[in-house]
Amino acid sequence: MRSAYKGYTSYQYLEAGRDYRYYKMPPETNRVAPYQIPLAPQEEERLRKIAQECIVLSVHEHPDIMPENLERDLIPYEKQGRENTGFYGLANSYLDCLFDNMMDGTCIMSSDAGWKWNDVIHDVGIRACDIAHQDFVVQARSIADIRQAKKEGKVAWVVALESTGMIDGDIDRIEVLYGFGVRMLGITYSESNGLGSGIREPGDGGLTVFGRQCVERMNKIGMAIDTTHSGEKTAMDTIKYSKQPVFITHTGARKLWERRGLKSDDLLKACADKGGVIGIGAPPNATPTWSRPRHTIESTMEHFEYIKDLVGVDHVAFGPDTLFGDHVGMYDYFLANFSMAQNTAGAPADPNRLAYVEGAENPVEVWDNILRWLVKHNYSDEDIRKVVGENVLRTLEHIWV
Repeated sequence: MRSAYKGYTSYQYLEAGRDYRYYKMPPETNRVAPYQIPLAPQEEERLRKIAQECIVLSVHEHPDIMPENLERDLIPYEKQGRENTGFYGLANSYLDCLFDNMMDGTCIMSSDAGWKWNDVIHDVGIRACDIAHQDFVVQARSIADIRQAKKEGKVAWVVALESTGMIDGDIDRIEVLYGFGVRMLGITYSESNGLGSGIREPGDGGLTVFGRQCVERMNKIGMAIDTTHSGEKTAMDTIKYSKQPVFITHTGARKLWERRGLKSDDLLKACADKGGVIGIGAPPNATPTWSRPRHTIESTMEHFEYIKDLVGVDHVAFGPDTLFGDHVGMYDYFLANFSMAQNTAGAPADPNRLAYVEGAENPVEVWDNILRWLVKHNYSDEDIRKVVGENVLRTLEHIWV
């Protein structure tokens, strides 16, 4: 437990039951049987030293807590527009900085489809208000903010959004989002929008004229760009037209497993050749491999090693894409109207589909095991420092203003 954490829980500055409806939350650690990669005593000592010295940064995470009773509470919880942040979990993690991609596909206050402008602004604002009322997690808008948070033993919280769909043809809204502290935007979230095609679409028309204009605007204001949920051609076009490096924040290699969200070698290399960074994802059933079809932390790290060997250690990071609570259950409840379903839509039932990922169940467990795996496999201190944070920070130095 970090000493900077004083026990704050979300919205405790308000009166539950009067100012907002309270929903029971599950444990932020050990919700399911925990799994920890074993290390020898000297490796444990090295792990602690590395965690103290490195900035451990997730380029794609969801530190939200899903309610314990999903069947009864998930939809009203989301419609209230007041998600809880796992402060206790973050205080028990190795994370020094996380790019919180919010949950705006599930921000359904005014529409079951999500991604509506007023809802997104509400989501960003209400969560930022919660962050502002405690002093362990601090909102970061610059690299200096991130490094200062590490120095003070705190966690830097960076707002990121997985789609530009909510700007609805108004390019100036990108600047409005920047003003609210958003520092990374996805081009699309699985379905097509005015900028380009998403990975769920049967065809990909590439980046539109408006999409090119938005990429140019993001470059000008210092907004990082994410192409994880964009179709192959749209992602390639974004890399081509961007004057700055581009991120693929949470993915894996299609050579290791056939799934729409995973990327071709050509796209991975194009991203790296432009100076970009690829974050390895680990949400449930997302990064198994042909040799390890049962998704665990080991199969996720197989994707890491493949992509690291393909593009070089300077262009790889981690964006595990985990949350607190029942991740698979949350997917299932939104399957009918939420584009997280793109991972399985049109595919046969997967006999290896799991209820949770052993070793990567939440942001605490996954980051503990990422570091443990790297130590156990004798990666150098320099390479660990790069892949757990510095590669992202180095790239952002070219983008953020």
